Amino acid sequence: MGGMTTTTPAMRPLRVLVADDNPLNLRLATRILRDMGHSGVLVGDGHKALEALRAQTFDLVLMDVTMPGMDGVEALRELRAREAAGMQRRTPVIMVTAYDLPEDRRRLLDAGADGYVAKPLDAERLAAEIRRVLG
Repeated sequence: MGGMTTTTPAMRPLRVLVADDNPLNLRLATRILRDMGHSGVLVGDGHKALEALRAQTFDLVLMDVTMPGMDGVEALRELRAREAAGMQRRTPVIMVTAYDLPEDRRRLLDAGADGYVAKPLDAERLAAEIRRVLG
């Protein structure tokens, strides 16, 4: 029994912004990230996600598509516009959605998402997508 984790062998600890309005989803995402050796900062909507991204540096964003106020797609488009304008550095974004249809995936990638996972969050699937997105 070694101290090595089998989920993400060669990955350094990441600082992840998790944007979701559902407390259960936030708790689940936090637990999965912690088990992978990463730390999460939690926010409840797109406006708060953009504020956090303006104020702090993150390695990755996990963004729920459906949130009140400003949804994940709006927040993603705004973030990509800021990055294109040179207002902040580019941050990889994995969208989290309940809808897993090809047209949904296309819409999210067109909006600037780097990756995509379906709900309910699955530790192995999320780990694989994080590895894929961060190369």
